Amino acid sequence: MNGDDRDVRDDRDERDERDDRVDGADPAEHTVQWVYQPVEVDLGDGAWVLGRISGWWQDAAGRRWCRLRVGRSGQPACWERFDPARVVLLPVSGL
Repeated sequence: MNGDDRDVRDDRDERDERDDRVDGADPAEHTVQWVYQPVEVDLGDGAWVLGRISGWWQDAAGRRWCRLRVGRSGQPACWERFDPARVVLLPVSGL
């Protein structure tokens, strides 16, 4: 693979990541279901960390989005497409 192929792949990966986040404005308030949902988040390097979903939203294409905050990341909550392989819902009560 030459350098040009790598640049194209990197651009595509960045674009795919952008497609998984809501750019710009948040979804309309009346379309959001606000919740408090503890989760575990796969960081992709074998590490899992605790996090929290504070809202659910569904876009016009029917894709489900969550407002996710990863604990101790230093980053604010942001809207991401929900991926159950990466974000595992934890019980809120009843254990």
